[in-house]
Amino acid sequence: MSLRLPVRHPERLRIDTSLAIVNIVLLLIFFFLVAGQETRTPQDLRLAQTSQIAPSALPSPILEIRSTTDWLLDGQPVSPDLLPAALSGSDDILHLMIDKDAEASLLISALGHPELASREVRLVTLRAGPGQ
Repeated sequence: MSLRLPVRHPERLRIDTSLAIVNIVLLLIFFFLVAGQETRTPQDLRLAQTSQIAPSALPSPILEIRSTTDWLLDGQPVSPDLLPAALSGSDDILHLMIDKDAEASLLISALGHPELASREVRLVTLRAGPGQ
């Protein structure tokens, strides 16, 4: 007695995607477990504060922005329109200082200035001393 088994045709094979679906579901579960955890902020967190110090103690050139028209370059008032002429003799690094309570739009509009586009801009923050 011979046993005849059906012949398998390679074109009839179907790929089983259940393992891939299970992997994706497990990855999503792990992602939502990690992303859903509440993070705690440290209790001793202190934000940096801006204080008044002499311009000679700051890196040069430093551009201090107080408002849309009140700009200081190395302690000297400068108009935003005259900034290219004032920065013509300096290197490619410009230090930028702005008050932490200033609106974000003030910083964004200052960084959009054409003269600052070709320079490396470094934000400068000043830590207030212990009695301030």
